[in-house]
Amino acid sequence: MLFQNLQLNIDEKRAFRLHMGYMAIEGIILGVLALNEFVFIKSLLGTNYQLGLLFQFSMVVFLFLILINEFIKRVKNRKRMLRLVAIFTRLPLVLLLFFPGAISTILANNYYHYIYLFLFLIYFSGNVVIYPNINFLLKTNYRHQNFGKLYSYATTLNKVIMLVVTFAYGYLLDFDNFAFTWVIPIVAVLGVLSVFILSKLSYPIEQQVNPSKSILASVKDSILETKGILVHNVPYRHFELGFMFYGLSFMISVTVITIYFYDALNLNYASVAFYRNAYNIVAILLLPFFGKLLGNIDPRKFASVSYASIAAYIFFVLLTDYFPASFVFADITVYYTLLFYILFHGIFAATMVLLWNIGSAYFCKPNEAGTYQSLHLSLTGFRALFAPLLGVLFYEMFGFAATFLMAIALLFMAIGLMVWSYRKEKKQRQIK
Repeated sequence: MLFQNLQLNIDEKRAFRLHMGYMAIEGIILGVLALNEFVFIKSLLGTNYQLGLLFQFSMVVFLFLILINEFIKRVKNRKRMLRLVAIFTRLPLVLLLFFPGAISTILANNYYHYIYLFLFLIYFSGNVVIYPNINFLLKTNYRHQNFGKLYSYATTLNKVIMLVVTFAYGYLLDFDNFAFTWVIPIVAVLGVLSVFILSKLSYPIEQQVNPSKSILASVKDSILETKGILVHNVPYRHFELGFMFYGLSFMISVTVITIYFYDALNLNYASVAFYRNAYNIVAILLLPFFGKLLGNIDPRKFASVSYASIAAYIFFVLLTDYFPASFVFADITVYYTLLFYILFHGIFAATMVLLWNIGSAYFCKPNEAGTYQSLHLSLTGFRALFAPLLGVLFYEMFGFAATFLMAIALLFMAIGLMVWSYRKEKKQRQIK
């Protein structure tokens, strides 16, 4: 029935099935990793700066995307490449099976914290290859009119599964704080399986080329190409500048919110699973709507909605310090102010998952989507060099309130830029 309503061709139907399979398994993985930072600070008793590094690793790897992208262009068998990347970057997490099950042993041997960080650095490095290929594969397998809708449906499935898994994992961790030592190795195996499914998507034949230039020369050309994009594609430049303000705000606040949940609110795993996950219910309900909306309005207007929603949810986290009323239900501590955090976080999740992954594709031709997304992710890696640790530093110097207010101020700057950019271009079109 879904295929009939969307009027998909045979290739799109096959791609959609594979996409749904991939997103279903990734939902399990993301459901577990949603609590990863809290596991590190609560079960492993990692420091605030180590926690900042754990989040930083998930983003900073994209800084090397231009170099990796040139290497990928030289690979004729991308399916084999994706599978090897999955094996070498995701399977090492199986080594967590050998972690001790007692915090006393962890604290007596601090190298366990660094082993944990290193294993996840390896894991996140695989995303440098996997994520750009997702955007590239879907853009070449889906027609433009179906792109946003199909992506939102697959993401909805992903969110539903993530919702169930995170809650279950949270209760499991409250029962056994070291359950991660066997749950994450299972996730490692599933991570390989999901990429194997993704690799079955069709690749355009013309991508299998033999470059005449060296990798370094091609990297130089790519840097010049991305510079040219930012110089000449003014709407996209404004879009990425707005993303820079948003990204700084997000990276500054996300680690500090985790610290706030642990140090200020003293939440258990079930409560954190609730706050890190309940917003997905809102996101699931809104994703189909926002998927259609993104295809019908300028991405800069769409971005303003997303940025406003994260500013709102950070604001309600801030308010919790001043209005700490709460009640306990099913071993979950529910703060009234954080119910609004969940609401606006749901709007943010539904909009940002679309904007971050496919927003840049709306500023270019289909065959340029990979280049634009690579630039987008490289800029993400750049701000990850300093923003997460800057957030921890700012918190330790000035406290939670000042850090959250700074994050909100950056978001208002991003919104202002998006509104100004859209209106300026609209006025120029009217003059012409």
